[in-house]
Order: sequence, then C-alpha cells, then structure tokens
Amino acid sequence: MRGAIVRRHGLGVAATRTLGHALLYTILTLGAVVAVIPMAWTLSSSLKDTAHIFTPKVQWIPNPIIWQNYIDLFAKLPFLRFIGNTMIIVVSNVVSAILTGSLVAYAFARLRAPGRNALFMLVISTMLLPSHVTLIPRYIIFNWLKMIDTYGPLIIPGWFGGGAFEIFLFRQFFLTLPVELDDAARMDGCGTLRIYWSIMMPLSRPVIATIGIFNFIWAWSDLFGPLIYLNSMEKFTLSLGLAIVRRTADWGTRWELVMVGAVVSIIPMLITFFLGQKYFVQGIALTGIKG
Repeated sequence: MRGAIVRRHGLGVAATRTLGHALLYTILTLGAVVAVIPMAWTLSSSLKDTAHIFTPKVQWIPNPIIWQNYIDLFAKLPFLRFIGNTMIIVVSNVVSAILTGSLVAYAFARLRAPGRNALFMLVISTMLLPSHVTLIPRYIIFNWLKMIDTYGPLIIPGWFGGGAFEIFLFRQFFLTLPVELDDAARMDGCGTLRIYWSIMMPLSRPVIATIGIFNFIWAWSDLFGPLIYLNSMEKFTLSLGLAIVRRTADWGTRWELVMVGAVVSIIPMLITFFLGQKYFVQGIALTGIKG
C-alpha cells in the first residue's frame, strides 16, 4: 500500500515537472518568435520595392524578389568603406576593453592594497553617471588635442582602464579562481604580470568572450559617438551611413535601401553572438558567484 502511494506520488512529481518544462519551453518559443518577427520583416522588406513594404497585409515572401536593392545601396554609397571604418573602431574597442579591463580587475581581485574595496566601489559607481554628462568636457579635450574628425575620441578612452562594466565582470570572475594557482605559480618563479598573462587570462575565456561580444555590439551599432566626432564622409561608420541613407536627395525616400542597410549591419552582430554564445552564457553565469 505504502509502495503504491510512493509510486503515485513520484508519478505526480514527474508529471508536474514535465508540465512545468513544457510551459517554460512554450513561453521561450513564443518569446523567440516575437524577437525574430522584426528581423524577418526587415529581411523581407529589403527584397521589395517601397510600394510593397507598407501594405495592409504583410507579404513575408517578396514577389518579385529584388536583389538589385543590395547592389544599389553599395553602388550609391561607399558602404564597404563604412564597414572598414567601423571595423577599425570595433577591433580597437574590443582589444582595449579586454586588455585594460582585465589588468585593472586583476589588481582589484588579487593585489592587496589599503582602500582597495573602497576604490573598487568608486569605480563601479561611475556606471551610474550618464555618458552625456561627460560629453562636453570630453569634446573640449579632444578639440584642444586637434582630434575632431579623427577616430581618436572613439578609440583612445577605451585604453584607459576599459570601463567599469568590464572591470566588474573580470574582477568577479577572477575571484572565482583559486588563490592557490597564484601561490603555485610564484613558487615556480612567476611574477605578478606572468601570472596574469599565463594563468588568469587563459582561464578567463568565458568572460573574455562575454566582454568581447558586448563591446563588439556596442561599438558596431554606436551612432552617437561618430555623429559627434566625425565630419568627413570617408571616415563615417556604418551607423552614420545608415543615418544618411534617407537623406540622399536624389533618391527620395527609398525604404527598401534603409532595410538593406539594416540587414547588412545586423548580420555581423548575429554571427558574433552565435559564435561566442557558449562562452557568453558561461561568462554571465560565473561572474556573480563570488563577491
């Protein structure tokens, strides 16, 4: 009798767990569909003409498919140059965020110094400061340095400590690594920088991928910074190129070309995320384990 009750109870728990999983997967699937719909509409619209984009009934499969839209965009604007300019800024921001952010975070996580935790809290508190507050002082400084209409204002700040967010993620991850690794390395004759480069960084692939993806997406899609500091079209980034698509007088408003530009700008971000998805999830999961 007792065995039958236990079996029925076990079946009830299993059924409840299965139902919960099914409900969770259903919600996640619906969320994924909602997230994909705008992307699918953009891709579909990039292969139509303007007259067929804003129809009362959405035509998901274009008829006819107009591949000429992609040729027109690259023929009328130097989009390959825009992409190259953007890659210069993106690569510099990603590398600087990883290198300088990890160095500062390593000092906070491993080096013993008076007021270390208070200084770390001060660094983290800068995340509450909107970037617009420092916009005018930064512009004045770079104008004084004769760097307006150059990539300097978009590249140089990243080499001074990365950013508070990057420092936080790296520090939290470093705290999850055993201190015994440092002790063993010092017994073998390694110095502080050798431990950082040869031990801590190879073990930090998840957080490196996380910060790399975040900074790639931010720098790739940044419009505000290039809009403030860049004036010459040959130095424009992809975001600025998209902003001027609608303003080219001899086109009129060709929304299909706007959609083509959006597709071109989205693809690299999707590829970057999917390639680093495994490490990205691990990095987010591990950085909050120990404080």
